[in-house]
Amino acid sequence: MSARKTAIVTGSATGVGAATALLLAQRGHDVVVNYSKSEAEARQCEQACRAAGADVLLARADVADDAGCRKMVADAVARWGRLDVLVNNAGITTFSGSANWDALDAAAFQRIFAVNALGSFQMIRAAAPHLKAARGAIVNVSSIAGALGIGSSVPYIASKGALNALTLHLARVLAPEVRVNAVCPGMITTRWFVDGVGKQGYDSLKAYYESATPLARACSAEDVAEAIAWLACGASTVTGELLLLDSGTHLGTFGRAVVPPKP
Repeated sequence: MSARKTAIVTGSATGVGAATALLLAQRGHDVVVNYSKSEAEARQCEQACRAAGADVLLARADVADDAGCRKMVADAVARWGRLDVLVNNAGITTFSGSANWDALDAAAFQRIFAVNALGSFQMIRAAAPHLKAARGAIVNVSSIAGALGIGSSVPYIASKGALNALTLHLARVLAPEVRVNAVCPGMITTRWFVDGVGKQGYDSLKAYYESATPLARACSAEDVAEAIAWLACGASTVTGELLLLDSGTHLGTFGRAVVPPKP
């Protein structure tokens, strides 16, 4: 059995997942870097984690596939003999907007749900026995979409709401051996938003977000990774927490001047 703690971070080729994998590597974990499509970026994350002193297992898997989830966990345990942390970060959406809330078909809805909610459930189910043995931790990467009912699309909002409910339920079920928490970021300054709405749309959205939130700033991937690492590696008395990383979005815009985005 490895003397170092170990972690699986799903969807860790880019953005929050990559930042989290690297931070956990820097803090003494061997890590599974998981990707479904972005192999080049996943290999860059792998190299960064190795440079930080970690042993790294590169795992291509779609978390919507249960067999892929089970294999990812089995491969990690076979390599290191333990599993201490699971970060469910893999997620997708479509940027359909609130005005077109009813435009998506069932297939699009089901695909988003399959990755964002079912994928997290399947990873937890596969990992739970090993996390219990290690008295480990699960952190689900959710969104303010699931807490406030706002976001890029109806299925995304619904899937993150489901993930929040799953977090609360499993915090009860897996206690006392495993702590289960979620982070709920607002806007994050990664390419995910740029790819979704384009550079002009991203700049407009960021300006609006920063004018409307009490802290007047969006999250970086590293901001979210810091919160994940705290919940995973510290926070020994915290479970069932849905941690809002939204610069105060949930407080509303009262008391701040709001400049709406240009159409």
